[in-house]
Amino acid sequence: MEAEEYGLSQVGPGGQGSGRDIPYQFRQAGPDRSAELADRMRAQLRTVPNFPKDGVQFRDIGPVVGSADLFHDCVEWLTLECAPWGPTHVAAIESRGFILGGALALALGVGFVPVRKAGKLPPPTISREYSLEYSAGTLEIGGDAVGQGHRVVVLDDVLATGGTAVATCDLIERLGAKVVGCAFLLELVGLGGVQQLGDRTMARLLAL
Repeated sequence: MEAEEYGLSQVGPGGQGSGRDIPYQFRQAGPDRSAELADRMRAQLRTVPNFPKDGVQFRDIGPVVGSADLFHDCVEWLTLECAPWGPTHVAAIESRGFILGGALALALGVGFVPVRKAGKLPPPTISREYSLEYSAGTLEIGGDAVGQGHRVVVLDDVLATGGTAVATCDLIERLGAKVVGCAFLLELVGLGGVQQLGDRTMARLLAL
């Protein structure tokens, strides 16, 4: 892509203009540009039947992030969706959320918070149990990762039942920070994730 294809705007922590240059091609082109990106992502998504257990249709974003152009455009879309929320941090959920989370935090000019499975982070941590359509477990976050005055975007690749996203929101709020929104590339419709998140601000590129 050539730089002249789009204008640039400065967005940083709290939306105060202290961050990196962010391309505004999606904003300029309107909804059709996002629809085009969603179609490109749909074409690259890989469905793996009976993984990680029988009856589950696993949606693999590997081919999406494996394409340099598509990965770039997905991160750009996330940046444009999340920047108006004025975040100070991006909290990404293990493990595929990390692929997107670091890139998004860098683009926004904000901090990155890893939300990990139990036993992966050094103390102090706080934890929260969760359940999915095919498993259950525990998530942890650093006990001093965020706090009062911080504004956090919760990020993952896919929203399914909403178990890990709800658990992450709870962890962040227990530390005194504010969840300003939740962002996903893909929503699996019919698994109840949107309902679990309730009235939280949410962005998702594609629903299947």
